[in-house]
Amino acid sequence: MTLTGLRVVLEVARTGSFSATAERLGYTQSAVSRQVALTEKAVGTPLFERHARGARPTPAGEALARHAGKVLDDIAAATQELAGMRDRLAGRLVVAGFPTATAALVPRAIARLTAVHPGLKVQLIEAPTPAQLAAMRRGRIEVAIVATGDGLPEYDLEGLRLTALRSARGAGVAVAESHPFAVRERIEPDELADQGWVVGPRSGDAPEFGAWPGIAEPRITFTARDWPTRLGLVAAGLGIALVPGIAAQAVPRGVHWIPIHDDTGGLRRAVWAATNDNPGAAATAMVHALEEEISS
Repeated sequence: MTLTGLRVVLEVARTGSFSATAERLGYTQSAVSRQVALTEKAVGTPLFERHARGARPTPAGEALARHAGKVLDDIAAATQELAGMRDRLAGRLVVAGFPTATAALVPRAIARLTAVHPGLKVQLIEAPTPAQLAAMRRGRIEVAIVATGDGLPEYDLEGLRLTALRSARGAGVAVAESHPFAVRERIEPDELADQGWVVGPRSGDAPEFGAWPGIAEPRITFTARDWPTRLGLVAAGLGIALVPGIAAQAVPRGVHWIPIHDDTGGLRRAVWAATNDNPGAAATAMVHALEEEISS
Protein backbone atom coordinates (compact mmCIF):
# COMPACT_ATOMS: atom_id res chain seq x y z
CA MET A 1 0.00 0.00 0.00
CA THR A 2 1.09 3.58 -0.66
CA LEU A 3 0.13 6.92 0.89
CA THR A 4 -1.27 8.02 -2.46
CA GLY A 5 -3.40 4.89 -2.63
CA LEU A 6 -4.67 5.41 0.90
CA ARG A 7 -5.51 9.05 0.17
CA VAL A 8 -7.47 8.03 -2.95
CA VAL A 9 -9.34 5.23 -1.15
CA LEU A 10 -10.29 7.60 1.68
CA GLU A 11 -11.58 10.25 -0.72
CA VAL A 12 -13.59 7.77 -2.82
CA ALA A 13 -15.16 6.45 0.39
CA ARG A 14 -16.05 10.00 1.43
CA THR A 15 -17.43 11.18 -1.92
CA GLY A 16 -18.81 7.93 -3.31
CA SER A 17 -17.46 8.92 -6.70
CA PHE A 18 -14.29 8.31 -8.71
CA SER A 19 -14.84 11.48 -10.75
CA ALA A 20 -15.43 13.66 -7.67
CA THR A 21 -12.26 12.22 -6.11
CA ALA A 22 -10.28 13.04 -9.24
CA GLU A 23 -11.54 16.62 -9.17
CA ARG A 24 -10.80 17.14 -5.45
CA LEU A 25 -7.31 15.62 -5.58
CA GLY A 26 -6.33 17.04 -8.96
CA TYR A 27 -5.93 13.63 -10.64
CA THR A 28 -7.41 12.17 -13.79
CA GLN A 29 -10.23 9.67 -13.31
CA SER A 30 -8.08 6.93 -14.81
CA ALA A 31 -5.35 7.67 -12.23
CA VAL A 32 -7.92 7.32 -9.43
CA SER A 33 -9.11 4.00 -10.86
CA ARG A 34 -5.53 2.80 -11.13
CA GLN A 35 -4.73 3.71 -7.49
CA VAL A 36 -7.85 1.91 -6.26
CA ALA A 37 -6.96 -1.17 -8.33
CA LEU A 38 -3.37 -1.22 -6.99
CA THR A 39 -4.60 -0.90 -3.41
CA GLU A 40 -7.18 -3.66 -3.92
CA LYS A 41 -4.39 -5.86 -5.29
CA ALA A 42 -2.20 -5.03 -2.26
CA VAL A 43 -4.91 -5.94 0.28
CA GLY A 44 -6.24 -8.88 -1.73
CA THR A 45 -9.92 -7.93 -1.66
CA PRO A 46 -12.33 -5.55 -3.42
CA LEU A 47 -12.69 -2.18 -1.68
CA PHE A 48 -15.61 -0.73 -3.65
CA GLU A 49 -18.77 -1.87 -5.38
CA ARG A 50 -19.26 0.07 -8.61
CA HIS A 51 -22.80 1.10 -9.52
CA ALA A 52 -24.52 3.57 -11.85
CA ARG A 53 -24.39 6.45 -9.36
CA GLY A 54 -20.81 5.98 -8.24
CA ALA A 55 -18.98 3.67 -5.86
CA ARG A 56 -19.93 2.25 -2.46
CA PRO A 57 -17.24 0.91 -0.11
CA THR A 58 -17.32 -2.77 0.80
CA PRO A 59 -16.81 -3.70 4.49
CA ALA A 60 -13.10 -3.99 3.70
CA GLY A 61 -13.19 -0.57 2.02
CA GLU A 62 -14.85 0.99 5.05
CA ALA A 63 -12.25 -0.52 7.38
CA LEU A 64 -9.32 0.61 5.24
CA ALA A 65 -10.75 4.12 4.82
CA ARG A 66 -11.12 4.42 8.60
CA HIS A 67 -7.49 3.46 9.18
CA ALA A 68 -6.31 5.54 6.21
CA GLY A 69 -7.79 8.66 7.80
CA LYS A 70 -5.79 8.04 10.99
CA VAL A 71 -2.57 7.32 9.07
CA LEU A 72 -2.84 10.44 6.92
CA ASP A 73 -3.62 12.62 9.96
CA ASP A 74 -0.52 11.27 11.71
CA ILE A 75 1.61 11.93 8.62
CA ALA A 76 0.31 15.53 8.43
CA ALA A 77 1.03 16.08 12.14
CA ALA A 78 4.55 14.67 11.77
CA THR A 79 5.21 16.87 8.74
CA GLN A 80 4.08 19.98 10.61
CA GLU A 81 6.20 19.11 13.66
CA LEU A 82 9.29 18.53 11.54
CA ALA A 83 8.69 21.80 9.69
CA GLY A 84 8.58 23.55 13.04
CA MET A 85 11.93 21.99 13.98
CA ARG A 86 13.49 23.31 10.78
CA ASP A 87 11.86 26.72 11.15
CA ARG A 88 14.08 29.43 12.61
CA LEU A 89 10.90 31.19 13.80
CA ALA A 90 9.90 28.96 16.67
CA GLY A 91 8.82 29.78 20.18
CA ARG A 92 6.26 32.26 21.48
CA LEU A 93 5.13 35.66 20.18
CA VAL A 94 2.68 37.92 22.01
CA VAL A 95 0.56 40.19 19.80
CA ALA A 96 -2.04 42.73 20.91
CA GLY A 97 -4.66 44.77 19.08
CA PHE A 98 -7.59 47.06 19.72
CA PRO A 99 -11.03 45.42 19.36
CA THR A 100 -11.82 46.34 15.77
CA ALA A 101 -8.36 45.18 14.66
CA THR A 102 -8.71 41.84 16.44
CA ALA A 103 -12.12 41.25 14.84
CA ALA A 104 -10.65 40.19 11.49
CA LEU A 105 -7.29 41.70 10.49
CA VAL A 106 -5.10 40.33 13.29
CA PRO A 107 -6.49 36.75 13.35
CA ARG A 108 -6.10 36.46 9.58
CA ALA A 109 -2.55 37.80 9.75
CA ILE A 110 -1.73 35.29 12.49
CA ALA A 111 -3.11 32.48 10.32
CA ARG A 112 -0.98 33.73 7.42
CA LEU A 113 2.12 33.82 9.65
CA THR A 114 1.70 30.43 11.34
CA ALA A 115 0.96 28.70 8.03
CA VAL A 116 4.51 29.60 6.98
CA HIS A 117 6.05 29.20 10.45
CA PRO A 118 4.19 26.35 12.21
CA GLY A 119 6.76 26.28 15.01
CA LEU A 120 5.71 29.74 16.15
CA LYS A 121 3.04 29.93 18.86
CA VAL A 122 1.20 33.26 18.89
CA GLN A 123 -0.73 34.60 21.87
CA LEU A 124 -3.32 37.28 21.05
CA ILE A 125 -4.42 39.94 23.53
CA GLU A 126 -7.33 42.32 22.90
CA ALA A 127 -6.75 45.69 24.57
CA PRO A 128 -7.22 49.42 23.91
CA THR A 129 -4.26 51.35 22.55
CA PRO A 130 -3.11 52.89 25.89
CA ALA A 131 -3.03 49.46 27.57
CA GLN A 132 -1.10 47.99 24.64
CA LEU A 133 1.54 50.71 24.77
CA ALA A 134 1.97 50.31 28.52
CA ALA A 135 2.36 46.52 28.14
CA MET A 136 4.87 46.94 25.32
CA ARG A 137 7.04 49.27 27.38
CA ARG A 138 7.03 46.67 30.16
CA GLY A 139 8.13 44.00 27.68
CA ARG A 140 4.93 41.96 27.89
CA ILE A 141 3.98 42.17 24.21
CA GLU A 142 6.11 42.29 21.08
CA VAL A 143 3.70 43.61 18.44
CA ALA A 144 0.89 46.10 19.12
CA ILE A 145 -1.74 47.20 16.60
CA VAL A 146 -2.66 50.74 17.60
CA ALA A 147 -4.78 53.56 16.18
CA THR A 148 -4.22 57.30 16.06
CA GLY A 149 -6.35 60.10 14.62
CA ASP A 150 -9.17 62.55 15.19
CA GLY A 151 -10.87 62.25 18.55
CA LEU A 152 -8.15 60.06 20.06
CA PRO A 153 -5.54 61.11 22.64
CA GLU A 154 -1.98 62.00 21.68
CA TYR A 155 -0.26 58.76 22.59
CA ASP A 156 3.41 58.58 23.56
CA LEU A 157 4.95 56.64 20.67
CA GLU A 158 8.54 57.76 21.21
CA GLY A 159 11.11 55.00 20.89
CA LEU A 160 8.78 52.63 19.03
CA ARG A 161 9.07 51.46 15.45
CA LEU A 162 5.81 52.16 13.63
CA THR A 163 4.66 50.52 10.38
CA ALA A 164 1.59 52.00 8.71
CA LEU A 165 -1.13 49.47 7.93
CA ARG A 166 -2.91 51.12 5.04
CA SER A 167 -6.36 49.94 3.99
CA ALA A 168 -8.47 51.11 1.09
CA ARG A 169 -11.54 50.85 3.33
CA GLY A 170 -12.51 53.82 5.44
CA ALA A 171 -15.40 54.08 7.84
CA GLY A 172 -18.72 52.40 7.17
CA VAL A 173 -21.93 51.32 8.82
CA ALA A 174 -23.27 47.88 9.65
CA VAL A 175 -26.95 47.50 8.76
CA ALA A 176 -29.44 44.66 8.80
CA GLU A 177 -29.93 42.89 5.46
CA SER A 178 -33.52 44.21 5.47
CA HIS A 179 -32.39 47.85 5.87
CA PRO A 180 -32.76 50.13 2.80
CA PHE A 181 -29.03 50.88 2.94
CA ALA A 182 -28.17 47.18 2.48
CA VAL A 183 -28.48 47.36 -1.31
CA ARG A 184 -26.34 50.50 -1.59
CA GLU A 185 -22.71 50.65 -2.66
CA ARG A 186 -22.00 53.65 -0.42
CA ILE A 187 -23.76 56.14 1.83
CA GLU A 188 -23.43 59.91 2.08
CA PRO A 189 -22.87 61.31 5.60
CA ASP A 190 -25.97 63.52 5.47
CA GLU A 191 -28.13 60.39 5.06
CA LEU A 192 -27.15 59.17 8.53
CA ALA A 193 -28.71 61.93 10.63
CA ASP A 194 -32.16 60.34 11.13
CA GLN A 195 -30.90 56.79 11.79
CA GLY A 196 -31.12 54.96 15.12
CA TRP A 197 -27.67 54.00 16.39
CA VAL A 198 -26.30 51.06 18.35
CA VAL A 199 -23.24 52.31 20.22
CA GLY A 200 -20.68 51.31 22.82
CA PRO A 201 -20.73 52.63 26.40
CA ARG A 202 -17.46 54.58 25.99
CA SER A 203 -18.09 56.15 22.63
CA GLY A 204 -16.82 59.51 23.93
CA ASP A 205 -13.33 58.04 24.41
CA ALA A 206 -13.47 55.91 21.27
CA PRO A 207 -15.48 57.63 18.50
CA GLU A 208 -15.57 54.48 16.37
CA PHE A 209 -17.89 52.96 18.97
CA GLY A 210 -20.40 55.82 18.69
CA ALA A 211 -22.57 57.37 16.01
CA TRP A 212 -21.20 59.23 13.00
CA PRO A 213 -19.23 62.22 14.40
CA GLY A 214 -20.95 64.74 12.13
CA ILE A 215 -24.37 64.21 13.76
CA ALA A 216 -25.05 66.82 16.45
CA GLU A 217 -27.69 64.86 18.37
CA PRO A 218 -27.71 61.22 17.24
CA ARG A 219 -30.67 59.03 18.14
CA ILE A 220 -29.26 56.18 20.25
CA THR A 221 -31.44 53.07 20.28
CA PHE A 222 -29.17 50.70 22.23
CA THR A 223 -25.86 50.77 24.10
CA ALA A 224 -23.82 47.59 24.40
CA ARG A 225 -20.22 46.99 25.39
CA ASP A 226 -19.25 44.07 23.15
CA TRP A 227 -19.07 43.89 19.36
CA PRO A 228 -21.11 40.65 19.05
CA THR A 229 -23.96 42.19 21.03
CA ARG A 230 -23.95 45.42 19.02
CA LEU A 231 -23.91 43.56 15.73
CA GLY A 232 -26.62 41.20 16.99
CA LEU A 233 -28.81 44.23 17.66
CA VAL A 234 -28.03 45.49 14.17
CA ALA A 235 -28.93 42.12 12.62
CA ALA A 236 -32.28 42.27 14.44
CA GLY A 237 -33.02 45.61 12.78
CA LEU A 238 -32.78 47.62 16.02
CA GLY A 239 -30.35 50.21 14.71
CA ILE A 240 -27.21 50.68 12.67
CA ALA A 241 -23.63 50.73 13.96
CA LEU A 242 -20.47 52.50 12.94
CA VAL A 243 -17.82 49.94 11.93
CA PRO A 244 -14.35 50.91 10.71
CA GLY A 245 -13.32 49.30 7.44
CA ILE A 246 -10.62 47.33 9.24
CA ALA A 247 -13.39 45.22 10.80
CA ALA A 248 -15.73 45.07 7.80
CA GLN A 249 -14.95 41.41 7.11
CA ALA A 250 -16.03 40.45 10.62
CA VAL A 251 -19.69 41.42 10.34
CA PRO A 252 -21.89 38.33 10.89
CA ARG A 253 -24.53 36.73 8.72
CA GLY A 254 -27.57 38.96 8.35
CA VAL A 255 -25.50 42.16 8.50
CA HIS A 256 -24.14 44.22 5.61
CA TRP A 257 -21.24 46.68 5.78
CA ILE A 258 -21.63 49.79 3.61
CA PRO A 259 -18.84 52.37 3.21
CA ILE A 260 -19.50 56.03 4.03
CA HIS A 261 -18.43 58.46 1.33
CA ASP A 262 -16.67 61.14 3.36
CA ASP A 263 -14.31 63.82 2.08
CA THR A 264 -14.34 65.78 5.33
CA GLY A 265 -12.43 63.30 7.47
CA GLY A 266 -15.30 62.78 9.90
CA LEU A 267 -13.65 59.65 11.30
CA ARG A 268 -10.07 59.77 10.10
CA ARG A 269 -7.88 57.01 11.51
CA ALA A 270 -4.37 55.71 11.03
CA VAL A 271 -3.56 52.15 12.06
CA TRP A 272 -0.03 51.14 12.98
CA ALA A 273 1.88 47.99 13.83
CA ALA A 274 4.16 49.01 16.69
CA THR A 275 7.24 47.15 17.90
CA ASN A 276 10.21 48.15 19.98
CA ASP A 277 13.07 49.82 18.15
CA ASN A 278 14.93 46.53 17.62
CA PRO A 279 12.26 43.87 16.97
CA GLY A 280 13.09 40.19 16.78
CA ALA A 281 12.62 38.05 13.68
CA ALA A 282 9.22 36.77 14.80
CA ALA A 283 7.87 40.27 15.49
CA THR A 284 9.17 41.47 12.11
CA ALA A 285 7.50 38.53 10.36
CA MET A 286 4.22 39.35 12.14
CA VAL A 287 4.37 42.95 10.93
CA HIS A 288 4.94 41.73 7.36
CA ALA A 289 1.98 39.36 7.67
CA LEU A 290 -0.21 42.28 8.83
CA GLU A 291 0.92 44.38 5.85
CA GLU A 292 0.16 41.55 3.43
CA GLU A 293 -3.25 40.83 4.96
CA ILE A 294 -4.50 44.41 4.99
CA SER A 295 -3.43 44.94 1.38
CA SER A 296 -4.92 41.66 0.11
